[in-house]
Amino acid sequence: MSANTELQWKGYAVHDTKEWDQFKVVDFKPKQFEDKDVDIKIEYCGVCGSDIHTITGGWGDVHLPLITGHEITGHVVRVGPKVTEFKVGDRVGVGAQVGSCYDCKRCKGGSENYCHKAIHTYNSLYPDGTVSQGGYATAIRANEQFVFRIPDELPLEQASPMMCAGITVYSPLKTNGAGPGKSVGVIGIGGLGHFALQFAKALGSDRVVAFSHSENKKDDAFALGATDFVNTGDKNWVKDWSDTLDIILCTVDVSHHIPLSDIFATLKVHGRCIMVALPDDALPGINAFDMTTSGVLLGGSHIGSKAEVVEMLELAVKKGVKSYIQMLPSMSSSSSRASVGLIGHAIVVKEAGKAVQGVKSGKIRYRYVLKVDI
Repeated sequence: MSANTELQWKGYAVHDTKEWDQFKVVDFKPKQFEDKDVDIKIEYCGVCGSDIHTITGGWGDVHLPLITGHEITGHVVRVGPKVTEFKVGDRVGVGAQVGSCYDCKRCKGGSENYCHKAIHTYNSLYPDGTVSQGGYATAIRANEQFVFRIPDELPLEQASPMMCAGITVYSPLKTNGAGPGKSVGVIGIGGLGHFALQFAKALGSDRVVAFSHSENKKDDAFALGATDFVNTGDKNWVKDWSDTLDIILCTVDVSHHIPLSDIFATLKVHGRCIMVALPDDALPGINAFDMTTSGVLLGGSHIGSKAEVVEMLELAVKKGVKSYIQMLPSMSSSSSRASVGLIGHAIVVKEAGKAVQGVKSGKIRYRYVLKVDI
């Protein structure tokens, strides 16, 4: 076992869901180190919509004070005696999960991301009662099953958003057959959607259709790989796109912006609509006839397995998939509006309050990445 006794455990935590954008530095104690654990010195952490859903209380109870963040990259500083994949100094990432039961059918079958006893990267309880703390911090401890090697060709700040947003869309695209001969639709062009367009193209889909409620992101959508753009504010969009798509990924994070009956109408017979965003509120009601008319399927997807993350990272390198990172105005004299083709730089973690505000407002294009500064 290799160890770094100088590793500090500090992070930026929220103390009150009513003050969800107020972060204060705290010391925290990680869970007990075990034989297959890996300690990672964090360099970067992306800001995910899940962070905002959690710290605002939108997803339920919060173990406060809480450090969020699950798009983590950094370097290995300690490995347990039974760790076989990593050594000190390796470039690695961690996503939205840091543990599971390791013994159920799902874990043994390569679907550990669906384990009923999953330990999420933050706001979960370990068996010993320790609260898991996320990546707006100096370090993280995770079982090696949930640690991913970052290819040398991929900068760590670029890899960070792929640890959650990237795999959240890559897994359902691959599982549901995106590729040659298929037409794929992406509802919502945000943090998830900007990856979905790129990965749908990278997988070789014949047609990649971007759906947005205005023309504001049209140019970006084409630059990200879309072959077509649909403004859902146009009154005839459903009629024009009826019976066209094999697969739709819905990345919209606000329930009342999800017109399921209209989405189903754009699908071919036995087409699939896969939900990947997790709004606070329930989905709008649907009529069974909306689904039976074309035999469409409504499903969901939750992050991805280790095998899928490894595959995704290899494809990102091969096909040039990028994380488009926006700089905060305070960090640059340039316009705060990022455009596709501009890959910004990470911002320091003390700017986390501004970052979560930007994500909640929906103004970010397309991801904030925080650089550890403590």
